[in-house]
Amino acid sequence: MALDQTPAAAFHQDLINRFTFHPVQQGQPTKYTTIRSEAFEFAEKIARLAPAGRERSLAITKLEEVVFWSNAAIAREASK
Repeated sequence: MALDQTPAAAFHQDLINRFTFHPVQQGQPTKYTTIRSEAFEFAEKIARLAPAGRERSLAITKLEEVVFWSNAAIAREASK
């Protein structure tokens, strides 16, 4: 097994990808906008249907996390 194929080397490469700036690539802004738009529509539904309180607040926070991690996936994949 070549050195760059070891689990440690793969993990190190993953860390580099996670903690490196990823400039916007062609086609990504449309994906980001679509995800944010869909999440916003869902957040409005949650706000309208769920009573105000901790649970609704957490639901919207988790939806923010969905947007964040989806965008990170798009950004990081383009750099591989």
